Amino acid sequence: MPGMQDVANYKFCPQCGGRLSKRLIKPQEPPRLVCTACGFIFYLDPKLSVIAVIPMDGGVVMVRRAINPGYGLWVVPGGFVDLGEVVEDALVRETQEETYLTVRPIRLLNLYSYPDHRTVIAAYVTEYISGELGAGDETLEARVFGLKELPWPRIAFSSTKEALREYISRYGK
Repeated sequence: MPGMQDVANYKFCPQCGGRLSKRLIKPQEPPRLVCTACGFIFYLDPKLSVIAVIPMDGGVVMVRRAINPGYGLWVVPGGFVDLGEVVEDALVRETQEETYLTVRPIRLLNLYSYPDHRTVIAAYVTEYISGELGAGDETLEARVFGLKELPWPRIAFSSTKEALREYISRYGK
């Protein structure tokens, strides 16, 4: 079952240290990790990520990744939401870290999820507020691409491609 490869990475209960084993709790759900000592059910839930489509100078801001996965490829700015962090605050933080730009989320563009990935991606259309575009510590380069010159074959993630296609179909006149 997709996503179940993560199950093999966990052997011990995070509550008592007992052994985990796969068990079917409900017939319509996937097998779950259950502690053989205390009965704790260890749910493997998705992680939430945010990406920012930033319209600027007739195009959109993109960054070239300085980390894996996708080292050297292009994406729109984004990253993981921290536990307890408001989603829109994570979007602003990640954009600032990767581009030195301050943005304001305008609207949710869409959510993207894939059966073989643990991450759910929330894509937002944003508004540029301030700052000078530059490459942050996880980026090799930051620049604005015109909507007709996007580096499609060198875009790292399906979610970035889908968000850009959706943005162009809705707003790219």
